[in-house]
Amino acid sequence: METPAYFYGFPDFAIERTASGVLTLRLHSGGEPAALSVRLHRDFPRVLREIADDRDNRVLVLTGTGDRFMTEMDMRGDRQAFKPLHWDEIYWEGRQVLRALVDLPMPVVAAINGPATIHSEWVLLGDITIASDTAYFQDFPHLAGEVVPGDGVHVVWEELLGINRARYAALTQQVFQADEALRLGMVNEVVPSADVLPRALALAEQLASKPPLLLRLTPLALRQRLARRLDEGTTLGLALEGLTMADKPYQPPV
Repeated sequence: METPAYFYGFPDFAIERTASGVLTLRLHSGGEPAALSVRLHRDFPRVLREIADDRDNRVLVLTGTGDRFMTEMDMRGDRQAFKPLHWDEIYWEGRQVLRALVDLPMPVVAAINGPATIHSEWVLLGDITIASDTAYFQDFPHLAGEVVPGDGVHVVWEELLGINRARYAALTQQVFQADEALRLGMVNEVVPSADVLPRALALAEQLASKPPLLLRLTPLALRQRLARRLDEGTTLGLALEGLTMADKPYQPPV
């Protein structure tokens, strides 16, 4: 079988697939742990759409590289987020990646290989979430960057933690270690770091043996509430985040 072109078309995403149709999508930056960049943010919804359109993909395993999922960001480039026209690009991409994740016509197993302090919602949206015992979760960049947390993390954390705990976490930059995340229901399993990907792949292979239509339709049924909540929450949330970003040039120097 010929390897699809999208396997090699996105520099920040390593893709491989087993004979049974389990596709692993691994985020990275030059082979190192992934750092959020303009290109990665732009390409993530694109690669997810390619994956969704390929009916040879039966189950998706989503993971990071090295000892963390994502804790760094490098958004340098010619896109200035405080400008409304540039923010519209971020707004569009931010909504599209979440829509693509909840619309994927296949089960998603998240192999959370370490700390996730930037876009933790990407992996926490997995239908099954396997976390390393070294993982921890935090919404670091929004409060630190003095912008509204409106890009989806606010919705996902509220769904997983409840309203009061999610609001407290957003306003205090609370850190949830792996064992607490398990106790609170943020993740399904916590295993030693070396076992995260093997465990995720084993579960994915079990699922891949099920009938194709069952695999395509069951996740869509299970994600209906999340899809509605994300659509509602990011429509306003990203607009509010953009307003605080646009206000940055007017803030007095510290």
